[in-house]
Amino acid sequence: MAKQLAVIGAGLMGSGIAQVSAVAGYDVVLRDVTPEALARGVAGIEASLGRFAAKGRISRDDADAALGRITTTTDLGAAGDADIVVEAVFEEIEVKHAVFRELDKICKDGAILGTNTSALPITQVAAVTERPESVVGTHFFSPVPMMALCELVRGYKTSDGTLATARAFAESVGKTCVVVNRDVAGFVTTRLITALIVEAARLVETGVASAEDVDLACKLGFGHAMGPLATADLTGVDIIRNAARNIFNETHEAKFAAPELLNRMVTAGALGRKSGRGFYDYEG
Repeated sequence: MAKQLAVIGAGLMGSGIAQVSAVAGYDVVLRDVTPEALARGVAGIEASLGRFAAKGRISRDDADAALGRITTTTDLGAAGDADIVVEAVFEEIEVKHAVFRELDKICKDGAILGTNTSALPITQVAAVTERPESVVGTHFFSPVPMMALCELVRGYKTSDGTLATARAFAESVGKTCVVVNRDVAGFVTTRLITALIVEAARLVETGVASAEDVDLACKLGFGHAMGPLATADLTGVDIIRNAARNIFNETHEAKFAAPELLNRMVTAGALGRKSGRGFYDYEG
């Protein structure tokens, strides 16, 4: 099994993917564009591993060993030695295209090129490469060290071998996989949660019910561990709004059209937990 991994993007998703991979024994190169971003990513990994060690879920020695398997760089060329590359940059197609154009030049033959996108079509991401058969969606969930699911998505030209290798990798870092065989916008999970969040936001926007009561209805009525609007706050209201826009642009289905409330919240910086306020107040 491949043991050389490159993760492109040291944000919450990228650092989480780097962490679980290093714990599983992979030598990980974590790349971002600035030393400051890399320092934040590594600090997050250290804190997360510290919490796991404090709870006895990993030994301190194993946590230290995992940290020792992670190196950081601002040089995208460092991905050239990797057997598997997972891109986890900002969810905009132009940003991902810029990365994949370079990876196409840098990465060795046979390398698997994963994209951690929640809504962008894999076929569209792969379109700028000369190796679309090697590109696969590897949709991890945040926080990566805690969430068990990885959604694997086939692009139009993704090969069986690429999918099999991506699945072996995801399972080796402790994830359970579902496979999306047709590259529809939003795949399975983002399509479902986005439709639910959009409708929940409309109910709040039109005064049908409060955010608290909408979430409570989903928790008690459907057995959800977390209501859709609390989920939006955890994920990021801006990320959910962008996912809705991406899916709507592909499908033109009204159920994915972001309500004005989501747009106003993003404009006002009410992005959820990361900003201190979203559908709920986290500053009090």
